[in-house]
Amino acid sequence: MIGLRPAIGASLAGAVAVVTTIFTTGAVPVPGKATPIRPAAHATVLGYVESGDGLSALRRSLAALTNVGVDGVNISATGAGVSSPDQNAETMLAATHSVGKSAELLVGNFNNAKGDFDPVAAHLLFISAQHRRDVIAGLVTQARHGWNGIQLDFESLNGSDRAGLSRFTSELRAALPTRTTLSMAVMASTSAAGYRDNAYDLPVLARQLTRVVLMAYDQHGPTWTTAGPVGGLPWVELAMATMLKSVPRNKVVLGVAGYGYTWPAHRAGTQLSDAASRRSATSPVWNATQAEWNSPLRGGGSIWWSDARSLQVRRALSRRLGVQGVAVWSLGLSDPLSSSAQVGPNLRRERLQSTTP
Repeated sequence: MIGLRPAIGASLAGAVAVVTTIFTTGAVPVPGKATPIRPAAHATVLGYVESGDGLSALRRSLAALTNVGVDGVNISATGAGVSSPDQNAETMLAATHSVGKSAELLVGNFNNAKGDFDPVAAHLLFISAQHRRDVIAGLVTQARHGWNGIQLDFESLNGSDRAGLSRFTSELRAALPTRTTLSMAVMASTSAAGYRDNAYDLPVLARQLTRVVLMAYDQHGPTWTTAGPVGGLPWVELAMATMLKSVPRNKVVLGVAGYGYTWPAHRAGTQLSDAASRRSATSPVWNATQAEWNSPLRGGGSIWWSDARSLQVRRALSRRLGVQGVAVWSLGLSDPLSSSAQVGPNLRRERLQSTTP
């Protein structure tokens, strides 16, 4: 879930269904039709914090959350071990527990030296029984230290590791304390074959997991596609429909982007927070089809971003589908979530125009 990354296969994909209103920014039409399904009585509202986020990023949204995911540890490049949470992660854990909320520790295969997810490290973990035992022992220690759940965030995997990922997940579930939740963030795809190619055997994994978080973002990005929505609504709906064929809807959490990407005319693009996206936009336009904002950039190029209004539409989708909830990546980039139905930035400054490109 970290930083910019290239698309693998059909698409890339880290989520929160809200029973109470989180954002109110005016009525937003939701494209398409769906059979109404009663939402879950206790919906998951999951917000992620990254290792570099300050405590203020968590505090401004904490009241609206049921769960906090802390991007905390990664396996080693050899797959033989797993790092320990740093002091910032421990601070996030304490702050979450101080208000009676649940905290999940994310473990992934991100390689800081490479600046990307490392499929080789994951492969070396999966094929070695000793490596699996050592990594699992480290995660069990963290669960006993106070983390309420572990969330796996293995990305850019090879399809040949499908059985290995399923075996590791099953062994970890068996080793964790009974009350510790086990979840997985899954890169989005619009076909069953796409999920399999990314090593996700969804029916098998779903039996072991408390929740499956569909990372319904990074459909487009400046280092792997031309300009387009971060996670356009039609693409999100198709990825969700595909996942729901293999995973019970009461285990599915819809991941929502809370950030933007730029495609400047004469330099490399980057990821921006929602607030920074608005500042960089010259003539923001709400695209009702994609349920995102886009705008020209000063100096040429364009920007797309997913913000509070985008979340409102996707929250409505999650309720219609009757899934477990939604999750926002990430609280340090997104508009604040608020249980009082208020939004931090003044969205009225944006021109609420709709286009259908």
